[in-house]
Amino acid sequence: MSGILLKDLYIAKSNILITLVCLIVIGFGLSFLVEPSALLVIAPAAATTSVFISIASDAACKWNKNVLTMPVSRAQIIREKFLLYLLLAAAGVLVSLLPCLAFLLTGTATTGDSVALYASIGISAALLAGGISLPCAYRFDPDKSQIVFMMSYIASTGIIVALVLLTNLFLPVKEHTLAAFGVVNVFSLIWFFVSCRIATVLYQKQDIT
Repeated sequence: MSGILLKDLYIAKSNILITLVCLIVIGFGLSFLVEPSALLVIAPAAATTSVFISIASDAACKWNKNVLTMPVSRAQIIREKFLLYLLLAAAGVLVSLLPCLAFLLTGTATTGDSVALYASIGISAALLAGGISLPCAYRFDPDKSQIVFMMSYIASTGIIVALVLLTNLFLPVKEHTLAAFGVVNVFSLIWFFVSCRIATVLYQKQDIT
């Protein structure tokens, strides 16, 4: 599976580097307009677009058909895409932390609690959105998959709000904000791995032409 991962990273490396550099620049630019920690919410979404570029590239060059002749199972193919998604989402968060930490160390424009909160929101949104859009990427054509990817972030926002409201029934969110979003993150992670299993089953049944 490491070979497949390296293949996707090689294909998407230029997009990934440009995206990560842009995140740093945008982070410093946001400091003059809004809370720079807000970058942590959009960073995973920006970084993970390369996953869908790789899926579209695989379909365009008929790689999905050719790889079936190799000693690689369909389950490994799906797990690799989900792993790539996780790695890129983590890279987006880590890179966007650089401007946030710079402001945090200088004591301007942000706080540790703000960084932790926005990071939690960004991570949970990325996991929820990925859990929705990745299985769909193997069911629809590339154009529709891009639409689903964008819509999945809207859906993830609604899910996060619902989870926060549900958590508030047992734990006052205003008083324990980070703990509440910890619950949301755990749910999001579980959903992501369940989605990986669902995508694997669907892909194993799919007729590759």
